[in-house]
Amino acid sequence: MSTTPEHDARIAKMTFASVYPHYVTKVEKKGRTVEELHTVIEWLTGFDDAKLQSLIDEKVTFEAFFSEASVNPNAELIKGVICGYRIEEIETPLTREVRYLDKLVDELAKGRKMEKILR
Repeated sequence: MSTTPEHDARIAKMTFASVYPHYVTKVEKKGRTVEELHTVIEWLTGFDDAKLQSLIDEKVTFEAFFSEASVNPNAELIKGVICGYRIEEIETPLTREVRYLDKLVDELAKGRKMEKILR
């Protein structure tokens, strides 16, 4: 299943700072912590807490966010469906990376063990 160019452009222009509070709410509602969320984000992107906060403060787009990231080589092991798309079939690299992050947050919120999330 391939995403549309409009969908990919919308994701690229979305700011990480606008989505981050939703990630926090989602994981905290399910009894997980912001520290665990940051661990997951750091595993995927390489960003420590200070760098993450600076990207939030700068209100960077997902395009800029992932252009600065060192995406974990094991991210390719993230599989499944998120937002109606099968991650491994998404052709646009940026959209796939954003969906990797969404999937990791979902797994965290669903109570999956950290060792399993961090492949």
